[in-house]
Amino acid sequence: MADLLKDFEPDIASITIVPSDGGKFEITVNGKLIYSKLETNRHAEPGEVVGLVRKLV
Repeated sequence: MADLLKDFEPDIASITIVPSDGGKFEITVNGKLIYSKLETNRHAEPGEVVGLVRKLV
């Protein structure tokens, strides 16, 4: 989360974290799913989510 704010602060209007059972989470940008722990069964690697967001902007 801190990496996203650091790299994209001017572009981010808001961030919402919604906890769920078992540590599952999904990350969407403008309604597009970019990462799902539910699908991959693993945590994102350091910098992975930032890289995925960077590809979209």
